[in-house]
Amino acid sequence: MLPLDEQRLPLLVTGVAGVAGYNALAYFHERYPGQVIGIRQRDNWRLDGPHIVACDAEDPVAMGRLFDEYQFHAVLNCAGNCALKACELDTRLAWRTNVEGLVNLLSHVAERQVRLVHTSIDLVFSGDRAEHEGHVETDRPDPVTVYGKTMVSAEQLIADWYPEACVVRISLPMGVSFNGHAGAIDWIQSRFAKDRPATLYYDEIRTPTYTDCLNVVFEQLLAGDSAGVLHAGASRRLSLYQIAQVINRVGGYDPRLLKGCPRIEAGPMPPRAGNVAMQSSRLAELLGGDPFDPWPLAPEWVPTHPEWHFERGGEPGSPELLARVLYRNPRRVEV
Repeated sequence: MLPLDEQRLPLLVTGVAGVAGYNALAYFHERYPGQVIGIRQRDNWRLDGPHIVACDAEDPVAMGRLFDEYQFHAVLNCAGNCALKACELDTRLAWRTNVEGLVNLLSHVAERQVRLVHTSIDLVFSGDRAEHEGHVETDRPDPVTVYGKTMVSAEQLIADWYPEACVVRISLPMGVSFNGHAGAIDWIQSRFAKDRPATLYYDEIRTPTYTDCLNVVFEQLLAGDSAGVLHAGASRRLSLYQIAQVINRVGGYDPRLLKGCPRIEAGPMPPRAGNVAMQSSRLAELLGGDPFDPWPLAPEWVPTHPEWHFERGGEPGSPELLARVLYRNPRRVEV
């Protein structure tokens, strides 16, 4: 694994309120103490730490001061508002956080020729025309949500303005969040923990990844000079319903709380994508092998039919087990 050297440090990590950014900041802070800074929005005062700075991404003056003070040589940009319904209801907010913040960041990155790795999302696709092998980088984006559309705009900005950057389309990052509410696991588990039902879709297909694996991918891409778009999804493809099955059974929750439906029954707000599974062979070829373990790692925790989560033989589930094997990759617990 290529470590970051003086040509890539100090490192700025943005979007640390989200799952991908929060876990990446922790990883890089441990790997390179004193050389990594994360930024959060000023009004998010609960997210704090000696290596976290309050700086609104859309504020050009504050961002300029930050670059002047720390002289960053690399940026991992995980910023963005991924709340689907909120983006649909307030398109101006979605544009400001997902596009205008990037415009501001790019102005400083391009001026200083800083290495940039930018995270995008599988939801740049509708999923209605995915090939059996999964979406590849050359497939034309056709998002169905405002969130997806703003992420496509962000990708185009980078292609036009700073083509030497690397754009990484991720899927659902599976890891801890700073507030216990920001991630896919968080919301589903919180419903079950409160004995509330959760309804998930049979036909929205994703390629979730452990953040433990994503962190290493980010490090390799920051250390290198690859440019353009790369897909970063794990090999195991799961529907949102199957993901909820895993969380329900591994967490030891009441199986009757999980409901399922096709996305057409979810209503028009927000629109839902279909099969947005990504094929990540280009990334694997670049890095010399598949960098992702499947989520969940153990085959015994993979659903085999719609009622699988009712089967409770073998190891009983618990929130503690869930934390060990779903939030973290058991193969990388030492990282």
